[in-house]
Amino acid sequence: MSHPLPLYRVRAKNTAPDSENKIHDDRVAAEYGFRGGLVPGVTVYGYMTVPIVDSEPAWLERGSMHVRFLEPVYDGEEIVVRAEASENGTMDVMAEREDGAVCAKGHASTEARSGYLAKWYAEHPLPPADRRPVPLPENLMVHSPLGTVVEKLSLFDGAFLELRSERLPIYHGSNPPAHPAKLLQFSNEILVRNFQLGPWIHVASEINNWSVAWNDDVISARGLIHDLFERKGHEFVVVDVMLIANAERLVQTVRHTAIYRPRTM
Repeated sequence: MSHPLPLYRVRAKNTAPDSENKIHDDRVAAEYGFRGGLVPGVTVYGYMTVPIVDSEPAWLERGSMHVRFLEPVYDGEEIVVRAEASENGTMDVMAEREDGAVCAKGHASTEARSGYLAKWYAEHPLPPADRRPVPLPENLMVHSPLGTVVEKLSLFDGAFLELRSERLPIYHGSNPPAHPAKLLQFSNEILVRNFQLGPWIHVASEINNWSVAWNDDVISARGLIHDLFERKGHEFVVVDVMLIANAERLVQTVRHTAIYRPRTM
């Protein structure tokens, strides 16, 4: 048996129009066949977590989600997030346009987690920003380590929550947990801080939460390249990422899939 969770409606916002990834820029996105700059996948994922966290706040500490982005989401579109919870602790969640077109699908759980890595990845230096290599099959080597992104979390950022129309009280209190979109953004940062990317597209993530990240935690985002493949003219990269807080606590593991070289029109 399953039961629906309350619908969540949100006006989508392109949270990265000025980012280095020009797939979020209207003009460049049009060159790849889109009618506007894409709302980032991590932002859409953040929308999809709302009914889950509202129903099961413990998901932030020990939940998982496998999310796939199926259709572009554009700035200003109203998105409806539908979620159904089963008795076994799993939840199916979809982000839809008002016309019913499904933009993203996720399968979440508060009970089962997969992909735990018993051995923590070592830290590695990032390349200088002006000497990042252009990603090519010959320098994207499977199992090769990526440079580590280190950042101290600052969670009392009302602009971050406002830009995402985030209304859940849990993120607005005196001791808020890190927002899921903020944590998944580290997986994007691994790519952009290691390579000089052109326009690229986030297509899927398998996320496992192991603990909550808090304000002032120093997050070490460590990763390696898991796989490379080509499909329908697109070049894909899959990276495995782990987030470690204060060099002592595993926060999250992610298998993150992106098109690093989309085919052009």
